[in-house]
Formats: sequence, C-alpha cells, structure tokens
Amino acid sequence: MAVEHVTGIASGGGETARLAARGVTVGYGGRVVIDDLDVAIPPRVITTIIGSNGCGKSTLLRTLSRLLKPTRGSVVLDGDDIARLRTRDVARKLGLLPQAPVAPEGLTVADLVARGRHPHQSWLRQWSSDDAAVVERALDMTGVADLADRPVDALSGGQRQRVWISMTLAQGTDLLLLDEPTTYLDLAHAIDVLDLVDDLHESGCTVVLVLHDLNLATRYSDNLIVMKAGSILAQGHPRDVITAELLHEAFGLRAKVIDDPVGDRPLIVPIGRAHVRPDRMDKDTVQVRLG
Repeated sequence: MAVEHVTGIASGGGETARLAARGVTVGYGGRVVIDDLDVAIPPRVITTIIGSNGCGKSTLLRTLSRLLKPTRGSVVLDGDDIARLRTRDVARKLGLLPQAPVAPEGLTVADLVARGRHPHQSWLRQWSSDDAAVVERALDMTGVADLADRPVDALSGGQRQRVWISMTLAQGTDLLLLDEPTTYLDLAHAIDVLDLVDDLHESGCTVVLVLHDLNLATRYSDNLIVMKAGSILAQGHPRDVITAELLHEAFGLRAKVIDDPVGDRPLIVPIGRAHVRPDRMDKDTVQVRLG
C-alpha cells in the first residue's frame, strides 16, 4: 500500500521559518548522505526528526547547526545564509546540544553552564552581573540550581542532560537543536528531560530534536520530519503523519496505530512474531505485513 506523504507544517501560523535548508547536499568522505533536501523549521513549536538508523537524521541536524558544511545548497538562519555568519553570531541565535557531550573532568555545574555565555564575551565586554543572572536563571529553569557546586561527572545521566540543556539556555537563544537528548536515559529520566523541553517550548522557544523512541516523538512533537535514505518521506503534525503504512515504509516496522488513551496523539504498537492475537489484526495491518 502506497504511503500518502504529508508535507504540511502544523502550528507554524504561516510565519517565516527561523531555520531552513535549501537544496542541501551533504556527505562524508565522498559518500552522499543527504541529496538536494529542502526543509523549513516552523517557529515556536517542537520539531522532531525521526527515521531508521543511518537515514541522515543527525547529519541534517548537524548541517542545520553549521557543524557540517553542505557541498551544495544553503542553510538559512533568520533570513541569512548561515555559512556567511560569524561563529559568535550563530551561537547568539542558535543553541546546539550534540550527542553524548562530555565535560572536562572535575568541572562544576555552574562553571559548565557559565560557558554558555562565551558568545557574549569579548575583550570589551567581560563577565558581568547580567551574565551571572542569566546563568542563575538557566539553572533555575532546568531545576539544577541545587547542583551548581557539584562536578558534572558526578551526576546521574538525567541530571547531566539537564545541565547541558541549562548551558545551552545560558547562550540566551530561543532556537535549540538537541541531538538525541534522551540517549542512555531510562524511560523516567527521558520523560523528565522531554517535559523540560516542552516547558521551554511553552516559554516561546523553537526546538528541533532527533529522537529514536517513536512514541515519545509523537507525544512531544507538534511537527514531525520523517526521513528515509537522506530524503524527507513525510512532514507534519503526528496526527496527520503517523500511519501503519508510513512506519512500514520508513522503518520496515509492522505496527498498529491507535489513539493514545492518555493523550491526543497517535500511539504506535509494534508487532513482532510472538504474542500477537490474530483477531486483533485489522485489514490495514495485515496488508502491511503481507506487503
């Protein structure tokens, strides 16, 4: 069964995208990972990029953040070609949390978060009470103010992720890119971190995530970007995008999509070989299975 690709962007309100890729081609060592890709990130919503391993999710995020330079095309940040902006100016507009960041041994939480103010420092503008207030506010927003004097490497995984997000917030940006922020976290801590991300979104931030957990992606996102083999397979609100057919095309996954009993988003029920009741398999699920 063919998948009807959805390309409408929900919740953007028709506003100009803060961040966009235009005809972007990116690769590593001569191998093309993303080819001639166009995408726009709607303002003040949570956008999550999903797709199978190796499909280009993190490559796209790294390209949007200027960590990777496209061989063709451009990335536009607030109307400007990001490649032509100074690194300091990009850091004042866009905060990036990469996969599995590592802090120097013995560095305290307060010192790490204070590093988020570096883009605002210069020989003319040294550390000030305003910077201290921003750091204090970032620590409070992420609920780690009581950990300020503790070494980062002594914290739990969930605490560390909150601290890294706090450092990103200290940059003073309202555009955040987070690459797999729930990696290595148990489910309770993953939800805790995503609740924090949702709080940031509610305060007006534009957030772009890469996530592997599909149900967390649908629960916390207003806009999904589904990738396959370096291209965008579908984009839009989870209610419009997530179907059994799309999951099969994007992931090779057999699944049943039902209404979430505690939310307003779809819930994905994976189907393996064991412990499956044939009488609960509807016609569409069977067709995907046979396809």
